[in-house]
Amino acid sequence: MAALRSFASTTRFLAEISSPNLRPGYVLAGDEAFLYQRCRAGVLAALAPPDQRDFCLHDLDLAEVSIFDVLDQAQTPSLMVPFQVFFVRNLKLLYTRGAKKAEFEAIDQYFRRANPQAVLLFVADHLSIPADPRRMELQDKERFERIRETLGEWCGIVELARVEEGDAVRWLGEEAQVRGVSIDQDAARELVDALGADMLLIASEFEKLALYAQGKLLKLPQPDGLEAAALPRISLGDVETMVLAAKQRSLYELTDAISRRDRPAALALLHGLLNASDGGEDAAIGHLYMLARTFRQMLVILEKNVRDSRAIWSVLWQGFRMPPFAADDLIRQARRYKSRSDLTRALRLIARADLEIRSSPPDKRLVLERLVLALASDAVPARFESSTQFAMEL
Repeated sequence: MAALRSFASTTRFLAEISSPNLRPGYVLAGDEAFLYQRCRAGVLAALAPPDQRDFCLHDLDLAEVSIFDVLDQAQTPSLMVPFQVFFVRNLKLLYTRGAKKAEFEAIDQYFRRANPQAVLLFVADHLSIPADPRRMELQDKERFERIRETLGEWCGIVELARVEEGDAVRWLGEEAQVRGVSIDQDAARELVDALGADMLLIASEFEKLALYAQGKLLKLPQPDGLEAAALPRISLGDVETMVLAAKQRSLYELTDAISRRDRPAALALLHGLLNASDGGEDAAIGHLYMLARTFRQMLVILEKNVRDSRAIWSVLWQGFRMPPFAADDLIRQARRYKSRSDLTRALRLIARADLEIRSSPPDKRLVLERLVLALASDAVPARFESSTQFAMEL
């Protein structure tokens, strides 16, 4: 793993915490959750034995406790365990609303006479560090420099930057060897590309793919008395079958055809999606969920008047973002809709189809076909229909 540049900072950190060179504090800077989990797991393995964690491991949040309380706890030796580990979240609160002179003086005083039986790990996940640090946003760069100026003298800085796509592909190859499976190079590339080099998702989906490949191998007929000689293999087809995000390319092609009002192309793309799945209720609901999510993203893009993929990450919150390869396409699709009402109409149609699918219709494919035809058609002015709604309300 040391050969992978994207993992270099965390690899050095994990080596340091197991050595006599352990520092009294560290800043885990960046929002790459996979690398954070790797660091946390390494700290727990090296410094917090499972039978002592109830007494030696402290997860603190500066939104709930003051930095003075954190330092006071760290300075106080424990009577139950020889060493204590403090994870301190929400470090950004130290850098908002005023100079926080008293707080930084207390930090400076603590580290001048730090408790050798404790380590403080400040979590700065409000920073976003790209794979190429030169492309860091100006605001994040200023925040990072402020952390270096105030904590860098005493704490080790561990950069949890985005993982480069090439390193992610190589990680998959190395992890496959550890798991006793093989993964084709084109399958690894497709997995990384489909998930936008999001290592947490990549690791999760790889786990599923490894189990899937092992299950396939077990189902193959083997000669009597002989074990399978070949390693379980993850192919490109396995990625396209098992990984939902790998199917998103077809989904974005479908929404592109819908936004262009190209009904024949939209139907053809829908049939492609249906043929790639089992066609059951769960698959149909999954397609509806992804359609609803995509139209909601387009609604936000249209309302915020986003014109550039660089601005899209500031209006779409974490967990509601599309893969990077789809950003420009989705902006272009959203701008084909002239008003908010067009997109809210689409969401209402999807909600109606979802209700129909969950009501066990005779033909789920027909429900989805009608939906796509309606989405790819111009809105028809609603006719007046008599209703008992007002009478019921009275």
